[in-house]
Amino acid sequence: MLPLRGLLCAGLLLVATQAGAQDLPAPAHDVVLTVTGLISKTNSDGDAVFDVAMLQEMDPIQIETTTIWTEGPQVFEGVLLSRLIDELGAGGSVIAASALNDYTVEIPLSDAVPDGPILAFAQNGAPLSVRDKGPLWVIYPYDAKAEYHSELIYARSIWQVKRMEFR
Repeated sequence: MLPLRGLLCAGLLLVATQAGAQDLPAPAHDVVLTVTGLISKTNSDGDAVFDVAMLQEMDPIQIETTTIWTEGPQVFEGVLLSRLIDELGAGGSVIAASALNDYTVEIPLSDAVPDGPILAFAQNGAPLSVRDKGPLWVIYPYDAKAEYHSELIYARSIWQVKRMEFR
């Protein structure tokens, strides 16, 4: 039998371990993204939920590129998919990304490289609205690599993203 001091230390360790499993802060505003699946950091019943402000705090980057859906060069701002994976302690081999209309695409985790796609929340300095393919849009730096000019990559460039599942 453990003495009272040992029980107290064991209890504190259990509380600290449980708190460590939920390392993400709660969103303060409307949730725009729910992430499920093989993730180690959560903030909502085993899931990770984000508002735009939380994504904006994750070292966003800008990509200037042309797209097949817009005219001329555009500047997109968002979180690298590789950064999101690191932040969540995510694993698996694929991200199933779903849009507001439940359309889903599979993005291989191997696409999530430091100079690869972002989860964009702004275009040309303005927040992405639902009308403008927002609030979140997977954008590849299409002009950076010839292999990004393919139907396969364009098909992975899902807009109006609301959910991601790591499998």
